[in-house]
Amino acid sequence: MAMTRRNFLLAGAGAMALSLRPASAGTKAVGGPAFGSSWRAALPEASRSEAVRKLVASIVTEINQAMSPYLAQSELSVFNRTETLDWQRCSEPLALVAEHALEMSRLTGGAFDPTVGPVVNRFGFGPIHGAQARPEDLSVCSYGLRKQAPGLTLDLCGIAKGYALDRIMDGLPSVGVEAALIELGGEVRTLGHHPDGRPWQVGIERPDAAQDEMAHIVAPGKMALATSGTGRQNINLGKSGVSHLINPYTARPVDAVPASVSVLADTAMRADGLATALMVMGMEHGAAFAEAHAIPALFARLESDGSHEIITGGFDAYMSA
Repeated sequence: MAMTRRNFLLAGAGAMALSLRPASAGTKAVGGPAFGSSWRAALPEASRSEAVRKLVASIVTEINQAMSPYLAQSELSVFNRTETLDWQRCSEPLALVAEHALEMSRLTGGAFDPTVGPVVNRFGFGPIHGAQARPEDLSVCSYGLRKQAPGLTLDLCGIAKGYALDRIMDGLPSVGVEAALIELGGEVRTLGHHPDGRPWQVGIERPDAAQDEMAHIVAPGKMALATSGTGRQNINLGKSGVSHLINPYTARPVDAVPASVSVLADTAMRADGLATALMVMGMEHGAAFAEAHAIPALFARLESDGSHEIITGGFDAYMSA
């Protein structure tokens, strides 16, 4: 089923479909719901699949209660409704992800904007209401958040599920899992190797995903892989539609022509945020930014004369096809 941002609790990066390629022999498939979408894993048959299910469910519940804009009593929703300019206490995970969101905003010159929620809502893609604000109007410390503008709201949809995946991977050894490939709403991380000794592999779809065609096969190794795109997530209003990704510079959706960017980074949280920002920047500007900052990325766009790609930062070293 094609997914829109309405289906996600924490899906700001716009996850394109990724095909896990565990070569079924010697592995066990396991998965379930997460953040309005799903998670999938390939595990060695001897792995504790039920323990993995419980680990994922526990972390998803915790992060929803802290960061979901769809839960009225989540920490984030309560913060968004409050107009006080005083410090508001929050959990350590919420403070950590909010601080990383601000760092991502600074790194990308505002292409990643955790205060863009009200603009996203005006185009029909999210539940956050409020005044348009700037990331500079938000302060974060280890124990809390503070607004410098009463109408400011926080939207961590473009980064929180990457954080969730990092937490899951960190927790796998504690439940006896030493090898796994896990995909959560378009973000992928691996642990160890496939049971046959080779690296875990992931298939990246064409940007339009019209026929579930794999454009490339990637072996991310110790890196996290995130893919963001416009091929599936848009409101159908004419030929190109309206993308769920908002350009903070123009306060309008980016072009919904089928396009995607896949990013490798040391954490899924960083890969998640970078994928969102690079999609907002657009293919040419985003690729120039990625090259200048040594970010391994694969940009793809479908046009009338075929598919166009740009590879930056050594991304091709992880591609096997």
